[in-house]
Amino acid sequence: MHNFDQLRDHCHLTRRYFLQLGSLAAAAWNASPLAAMSAAPDPLLKDAIAKLEYLAPLDRIQIADKGGTGVLKFSPEKLREVGLVPETWSLEVVPDTESTSAVEQPFTRAQGNALDWNHLMKLAERHAVRFLHPCICAFADDPFHTSLWEGVPLREIIWMAKPKANIRRVVYQSYHPEGLPPFQASLPLAQVLETPPGQVPPVLAYKMNGELIPAAHGGPTRVVVPGMYGDKAIKWIQRIVLTNDFKANDSDAAVHNADTESPMKTKARFLNAPTELKPGSPAALTGYALVGISGLAKVQYCVHSHNEPRPSDDPYWTKADWHDAAILPAPANWGRGLAGGKLPPDTSHMDPAKGTPLEWPIRFTLTHWAALLPGFPAGKYDLCCRTIDHNGIAQPMPRPFPRSGNNGIHRITLTVKE
Repeated sequence: MHNFDQLRDHCHLTRRYFLQLGSLAAAAWNASPLAAMSAAPDPLLKDAIAKLEYLAPLDRIQIADKGGTGVLKFSPEKLREVGLVPETWSLEVVPDTESTSAVEQPFTRAQGNALDWNHLMKLAERHAVRFLHPCICAFADDPFHTSLWEGVPLREIIWMAKPKANIRRVVYQSYHPEGLPPFQASLPLAQVLETPPGQVPPVLAYKMNGELIPAAHGGPTRVVVPGMYGDKAIKWIQRIVLTNDFKANDSDAAVHNADTESPMKTKARFLNAPTELKPGSPAALTGYALVGISGLAKVQYCVHSHNEPRPSDDPYWTKADWHDAAILPAPANWGRGLAGGKLPPDTSHMDPAKGTPLEWPIRFTLTHWAALLPGFPAGKYDLCCRTIDHNGIAQPMPRPFPRSGNNGIHRITLTVKE
């Protein structure tokens, strides 16, 4: 009953005011579908869009210590002692002694040939990759953060160890205190060694947002697997085991009952949405969409009055009155202290000459969206958002099961009253 065309009624700024907009808000507006509705954006939307951030500041990044390592409380001296600063860090690459794996050149601390920071940086000179990726737990509603990552593909490290035979999985393990098992995740060997064209390989990351990763954020090295949830993004990496075990023996699978082999799902969430309004008052909606394996075609929102009963046979809101929101373009300023707010020209999926994405939204990243909510009569309403992927499938389908990634429809209660 609330047509998207009603946005025109609220897009009433003068052209002079529009020309005074900040560059980020103006660029976002000009490239969005909302711009076609008027020569100037509604001030509510302008303000909401201007407040959106892409790369998260380090001081606002949430960090989880799932393995109970205690690293987040370590003093600088303790971090140095346990090898969690670049100067003392080292990485072992060994065969699994409980399987029949064969490795010609293992790297161990006992032999004195473990991979150290200088060797990692030499690999980085030839093989470093840079890419955008969110860090989000499979069970989380929202990402902990989105960052620009830099790292060395895991395959480069694996090949240095000269694997020979009977290897099916690559297990990578976190630092752990004596008496505790390592927190770990694993990948099929094929996924580590071979990457489809246009995709980013699993990496041993050492930088985020252009800065070395501190121990407080999982450094000096952590694994990032593009397209996968944070269950695969193990922090404080100190050991890699090559095994013939066929099972995904990830800690999160055993401890947290997660499906750690599932790629990211496409879903939408609100960032700015009203919970209270006066009758007839419009409101700006902004949010993000996590672009999963099936890509992103649309973001939609709906408003449903509590006075109207919902169909009992429609748990996924397929019969609701959905309306398209505007998917905003890539930011002109990516933020987080990057020089000029620009991404490095060799960032994956970016045009090195123009410094802009080759396509947008990029799979396995976030994108922002916006809409202007028209006024409503007094009452209570459900306000929801969802995505439509490039297969034409609406969230939370085709995988509505939370163990493989939380993608339930985001719903908030809106109260309209004087």
